[in-house]
Amino acid sequence: MTDEFRPTDRLASKIGGQARRKIKARRDGAPGVWSGLGMMGLVGWSVVVPTLLGAALGLWLDHRHADTHSWTLALLVTGLTLGCLNAWHWVDKEDRAMREDSGDGNG
Repeated sequence: MTDEFRPTDRLASKIGGQARRKIKARRDGAPGVWSGLGMMGLVGWSVVVPTLLGAALGLWLDHRHADTHSWTLALLVTGLTLGCLNAWHWVDKEDRAMREDSGDGNG
């Protein structure tokens, strides 16, 4: 007899989750275009700043210590890598937070 109630329990749970998300969206308001642009800007700067810092440090080292290899190129690539890892970490954290808010267990 309990097997008969499982599909309706799942349906009720799904409808309840949708209702909670709709109420939360009405209460908090939907994120607008400016919010999305701000997010893109934040992610972009999290890549640009370490890249430029690495390039600046590399230029300074190349100017101070002439060597056979380019510090500028090496530190530019290092800064770019660190910036990309930073952006990936930040976006992943935001994605997990959005999934938790939506009640989706796929993450």
